[in-house]
Amino acid sequence: MFKLSFIYLGSFCFVLSLLSFFNIIYSYYFEIHYNIEIYIYTLVISSIFSLLYFLKKNEFKKISVYEKIIAVTSGYLILPIIISIPYYFGLNYLSFYDSYFESISGFTSTGFTVFENVKYLDQSLLLWRSTSQWFGGLYFLISILFLIDIYDENYKKILTNFISLDIDEIIKQSIKIALVYTTITLFLFIIYKVINLRSFDAFNLSLTVISSGGFLIVNDISEIFQSNYQIYIFSLSMLISFFGIFLPYNVFFLKKKELLVFTEDYYLLIYFTFLVGLFFIFFNQDNNFAITFFSVISSISNIGISPGSVTQNNFLFFVLVIIGGSLVSTSSGLRFFKIFLLTKFSLNELVSHAKPKHILLNKVLFSKVKIESNDISKYFFTVIIFILSFMLLVSLLTLFNINFTDAFKLSILTLMNTVNSNLYGLEDLNFFEFSLPLKFILIIFMIIGRIEFISILILIKKFVFKN
Repeated sequence: MFKLSFIYLGSFCFVLSLLSFFNIIYSYYFEIHYNIEIYIYTLVISSIFSLLYFLKKNEFKKISVYEKIIAVTSGYLILPIIISIPYYFGLNYLSFYDSYFESISGFTSTGFTVFENVKYLDQSLLLWRSTSQWFGGLYFLISILFLIDIYDENYKKILTNFISLDIDEIIKQSIKIALVYTTITLFLFIIYKVINLRSFDAFNLSLTVISSGGFLIVNDISEIFQSNYQIYIFSLSMLISFFGIFLPYNVFFLKKKELLVFTEDYYLLIYFTFLVGLFFIFFNQDNNFAITFFSVISSISNIGISPGSVTQNNFLFFVLVIIGGSLVSTSSGLRFFKIFLLTKFSLNELVSHAKPKHILLNKVLFSKVKIESNDISKYFFTVIIFILSFMLLVSLLTLFNINFTDAFKLSILTLMNTVNSNLYGLEDLNFFEFSLPLKFILIIFMIIGRIEFISILILIKKFVFKN
């Protein structure tokens, strides 16, 4: 049952060891020597764990759904322990629990931080925080591929019809994801250099954007931008986290351009265009559309950072966060395409009952895929599970003397893995002062936001209610 977990963790520990090595090189190059041993510890420990992959990779042939869920979940629990090493040994005032909270927040690309002022952190640690987000984004994308058969069949047909689910093909496609993910990161870095951001800022922001993370190297991102031109370009770059990760690959490298491959992206483009028009017409009273444009994209991509003071339309931004972006992206949310198909199916059912002589086909525009009732049930169940998870988290937070409004907002951001910026009126939260039980609750629900609660229910059914 746990052999796959060893292999899965081992493969990602190998990646983590490479990232630790790069951080050591960076520290040597810029002569940040006083903390360099903590990255050596991380390198050694992650390298030892990476041996699990090479020792056990040939010990299984068939993979059960339960093994997949356990493997992915164990990664979210164990890998942040290794990531927390530089925080714990590099900062004397930080407890292990705070270090683990920070690493979980980065690894799930949420962005909650125990640091009130990141300017007091050295550059190597700032880079490590950004790296943890990048690493978590890669882990999330490969985990989606790993668990794609759990979520629904339509996504396999529409988004990943070229992927079979045997282990050899999963490894092959995982390597492709890693290459595409890395290439897009470098592309973002180049874009940020072109708009005259300094190299350190550009590199860290590229790691943040590709992963839909919320960690920044400054307390306010507006400190980095000097013009609306930079804000617009950076805003557009955040769409990388909104559309499917394979979109750039499909556009430039897919020989046979089939509408089937681009179906979800067409719908996302229409949705994005509608939102931009809506906010430009009705919510641009301050005549500073650059900030509004940035805020809209930051919300739909579940990044959540904001370049300025945005005190209005908080509710609409929360709605955008809940909807989210593409399934095969680093964004969270319920996913726009699922909500669209669920709405379309529901309207068709109402019309078919009102006009029984009319025949309505639940087909997806731009494709030959028909919406199956079984998948619609999964979409509906996903919404119900989100509501129940949300209500549970709000109830738990209010037990810790957090007022209902803040608990309501924080619950959405936690489950949607979105940072608590001034976009949502929670920029003054101090996670360092939160009690250990409260941090533990947030840790659990940040992970649930990434693996979806349905995975937990499947495990409960297997081990608690087994026949």
